[in-house]
Amino acid sequence: MYYVGIDIGSTATKVSVFKDDKLKENYNLKTGWSSLEVSKEILEILEKDHIKKDDMKVIATGYGRISVPYANKQITEITCHAKGVDYLIGKDSTIIDIGGQDTKIISLKNGIVTDFTMNDKCAAGTGKFMELMSNTLGVSIDEMCKMALSGEDISISSMCTVFAESEVISLIGSGKDRESISRGIVNSITERVSSMLFKHGARDEIYLTGGLCEVEDFKTLLSEKIEIDIKTDPLARYAGSIGAALLAQNLK
Repeated sequence: MYYVGIDIGSTATKVSVFKDDKLKENYNLKTGWSSLEVSKEILEILEKDHIKKDDMKVIATGYGRISVPYANKQITEITCHAKGVDYLIGKDSTIIDIGGQDTKIISLKNGIVTDFTMNDKCAAGTGKFMELMSNTLGVSIDEMCKMALSGEDISISSMCTVFAESEVISLIGSGKDRESISRGIVNSITERVSSMLFKHGARDEIYLTGGLCEVEDFKTLLSEKIEIDIKTDPLARYAGSIGAALLAQNLK
């Protein structure tokens, strides 16, 4: 039996497949304009890899979890991320998940969620904000974070993405170098995450999931901001889908 976890985010879709109790494969796709379309694409990919619909149990999570018609169950991303992180590190931790549309802080103890904080009021402080700002600078997110390491510590004060973009355009027009603008953009995110952590009450190890966990320079700057060495894992991007697949093992 195959156990499949599907985590459909607003930007990226992650899929994890267990064969019995062993992790067999992870897939990473762009979500695109339709969660339903990407769910169909996933089924085609699985079938090409000889994973048939009748031979699997599926749990969907994330922003587009209701758009997976062949899922046996939908579970919130908070529960799935916690399960996935517990599988990856097996320790009590405070999880930072910076997604495309929201940022979550999750407390994990003995494999169970004990508390969580979520910021979904505005795109500022999320992966989508980073994407929009890096596009404005004409670089990738990785390049922007690398430039930020050597930039002057300037402030971008707007909480709204639209106004923040206007600030960035004004800074470009005034001749400010891209390194300093990059630093200001990354600072605006790390400051919001730091504020969330302070209010939440971070404890134990701090563990970063989501797409930004693979951007080493961002992890460095966030660690500097919160004055704690942040941990992650090569599979941390897939924490939600791994957790969903593990939970699928409990389905009857």
